[in-house]
Amino acid sequence: MEVLDIKDIALKQKHIDLGAKMVSFAGFNMPLQYTGLTDEHLNVRNNVGVFDVSHMGEFMLSGEGALDLIQRITSNDASKLTVGKVQYSCFPNNDGGIVDDLLVYMLGENEYMLVVNGANLDKDWDWVNKHNTANVSIEDRSSSISLLAVQGPNAQKMLQPLTNMDLDMVYYTVQKGTFAGVDNVIISSTGYTGAGGFEIYFENKDAEIIWDAIQEAGKSVNMKMAGLACRDTLRLEMGFCLYGNDINDTTSPLEAGLGWITKFTKDFVNSEFLKKQKEEGVTKKLVGFELIDRGIPRHDHEIVDADGKNIGIVTSGTMGPSVQKAIGMGYVTVENAKIDSEIYISIRNKNIKAKVVKMPFYKG
Repeated sequence: MEVLDIKDIALKQKHIDLGAKMVSFAGFNMPLQYTGLTDEHLNVRNNVGVFDVSHMGEFMLSGEGALDLIQRITSNDASKLTVGKVQYSCFPNNDGGIVDDLLVYMLGENEYMLVVNGANLDKDWDWVNKHNTANVSIEDRSSSISLLAVQGPNAQKMLQPLTNMDLDMVYYTVQKGTFAGVDNVIISSTGYTGAGGFEIYFENKDAEIIWDAIQEAGKSVNMKMAGLACRDTLRLEMGFCLYGNDINDTTSPLEAGLGWITKFTKDFVNSEFLKKQKEEGVTKKLVGFELIDRGIPRHDHEIVDADGKNIGIVTSGTMGPSVQKAIGMGYVTVENAKIDSEIYISIRNKNIKAKVVKMPFYKG
C-alpha cells in the first residue's frame, strides 16, 4: 500500500501547543478541532474564531495573456473583475464535470491570484498549465504562503488595530498592505462561513509574527481558535458546496446550482456542452433538505421517495449547531427537487422523512 507524505503547515506546532486535535486532511496535517465542534461553531457565528486554512493553494498569474487564460479555463466572466475585486468560479472539465471550484482575485493590472482547494493542488496546477498555450507567467506559491481565516461578527473589531488598511470591506474584495508590521500581506473578505470576516495571506517566514499578533489581538474579544470540523458545519448551514462532497469531476455546475457562475458570454472549456445542457435542462439537481423525523444524514446516504425508489444521494449532512436541525444537501431527480417536496433519507436501513427546503439553512 502506498504511503503518502503528509505535509506540515508552517504553524503546526502552534496548534499542537494550544491543544488542537490534528488530522490528515487534503494531504496536510491540519487542526480538526480545539474545544469542540459545537462550541467553536457557535463562537464563530456569535463572536470570532480563527481557522488555519494554509492547505489552500495559491497560483499567481501575471502579464498580458493572464486574463485570456483565466477566461478560457473558468466558467465565470473574469473580464468583469476590477482591481481589488474577487470572483467565485470553477474549472469545468471536458466531461461535463468540475475540475475544482476556486476564487479569482484581481490584485493589480494583469495580476491575478487563483485560490484552489488543497486536495486538488497537483490536479489544478496540471490543468492550468495544460491550457497555458500562450506562455503566461504562472507561479505556484502554495508551499510558501500561509492562510488564516478570521471569521465572525467581531473580526473587524479584532483585526483593525493591526493594520492601516481599512477593513470596512465589501464582501468579495481584496487589498494588499502592512499587517502586524509585515509588508505585502493580502487581506480579502471572501469567507466561507456566512459569519463575515477576513482571510489573511502571508509568507511562511512571517507566520509566527502574524500568529502572535492575532493571538494577542484576540484577547480583547475573547477569540477562540476553530478547526476544520466546524468550518464544514458553518459552510453547510450556508448551503455552500464542498469539493469532493457536493461537486466533483462528474457533477455539472448547472446540476450543482452554480449556473450563476457559468457565463455563456464567452467561450471556455466545454462551454458548448454546458450551454446545450442549460437549454435542454438537467435531469438531477443539488438541493437542500431538512429532516422531519429523527436522524442525521451523512455523505453517501441514499435518497428515496415514499415508495422506497432511489431518487438520489446525500452529498453533505450534519446536525446544524446554529439551526438546531438535521440538515443536508444532495442530488435528486428534477421531479423531486421542488421546495417542500417530501423525500426520505435511508439511514441504517430506515427511511427517514425529510423535505426539500430553500438554502441557506441559516438565515442569521
